[in-house]
Amino acid sequence: MPAFRYEAVDAGGATRKGVVNADSPRAARADLRTQGLTPLTVEAIAAQVDASGATRARGIGERLSQNELALFTRQLASLLEAGLPLEQAFTALLEQAEKPYLRDLIASIRSEVMGGISFSAALSHHPRDFAEIYRALVASGEQIGQLARVLSRLADYIERRNALVQKVRLAFTYPAIVTVVAFAIVIFLLTYVVPQIVSVFANTKQKLPLLTVMMLAVSDFMRAWGIVLGLALVGAWFAWRNALKNPVLKRRWHTWLLTAPIYGKFERSLNTARFASTLAITTGSGVPILRALDTSRETLSNVAMRELVEQATGSVREGVSLARALSAQKHFPPMLVHMIRAGEITGELPAMLERAANSQQADLERRTLTIAGLLEPVLILAMGLVVLLIVLAVLMPIIEINQLVR
Repeated sequence: MPAFRYEAVDAGGATRKGVVNADSPRAARADLRTQGLTPLTVEAIAAQVDASGATRARGIGERLSQNELALFTRQLASLLEAGLPLEQAFTALLEQAEKPYLRDLIASIRSEVMGGISFSAALSHHPRDFAEIYRALVASGEQIGQLARVLSRLADYIERRNALVQKVRLAFTYPAIVTVVAFAIVIFLLTYVVPQIVSVFANTKQKLPLLTVMMLAVSDFMRAWGIVLGLALVGAWFAWRNALKNPVLKRRWHTWLLTAPIYGKFERSLNTARFASTLAITTGSGVPILRALDTSRETLSNVAMRELVEQATGSVREGVSLARALSAQKHFPPMLVHMIRAGEITGELPAMLERAANSQQADLERRTLTIAGLLEPVLILAMGLVVLLIVLAVLMPIIEINQLVR
């Protein structure tokens, strides 16, 4: 049954907005009148896929954020655990939705479910808002008859992932701010302060110290070519991003990232934590191991590790245990392999994967704080060294003049 967005006036003259399900716009207006409302506008909520199944283009910013996705999943799981049918649960969510896009999204899913298709099939019509892993877990919950429990675990998974991303961002926020401020100060000193002060000594025809001459050359270059250099750096960044679209180059770059000094361990921990947590939630929700591995592989950001998981999946498909398949691939921590092996022996693979995921997330947080802790003093020392060189370049001519006067 189609959904319609309406704006109407009640008996008291107050304007009310919402969504109503009806067979046609005329039926929607009639339904509103039976509720004592005078409809002003009734608009159909367009589906996000056309007749061919292709996703329709949407406006900029029209996408469910991760926080909204976590809240939607948690609320839906709570309503289903309370015993409400899926249709009534969507109605309750529809009444609580504040953003127009979220309200339209829920109404669209609700109308599709009421039309007779499954919840997971309705989610597949909105691929930008609901990833493959989300739809796979919902489908698994429907198949085993435990949709509420699966949604509850899925909400936990999304909330933990969001918390981890937030911690990583916060850890690198301060170094990023220090870097921006340092560059701004150095550029200001080189392009404005140094030329103003050193020009006084240049007019005296005094031979300037080597450091001062070098700093003046850098200053002149920044003033003459600074904008060009900035544009060149931006262009190089976009050229590099475009070059990474080449699968061969991207694979080589990601392979190097796994072995890069300091950052390599962080890259491995980040992808291992994603892999373990996704595999834990999928296997714990009744998804077959091969499909769970395929789904978990898609959550990895490193192409090289994706290929390693794909090779391990092929070994599992041939009958090799998951622990042995992963141990044959490098870059997976031994502790993860040992816990998977213990889970396979005891028959508690989802529980052991959950523990492994928590351990990997803790290791990732520790490495993040370590890298951020190292960056802060390095950036401060680098900024202090550059400022010291600029100050010396300015003070050295003054010191020489004082010596000549004496």
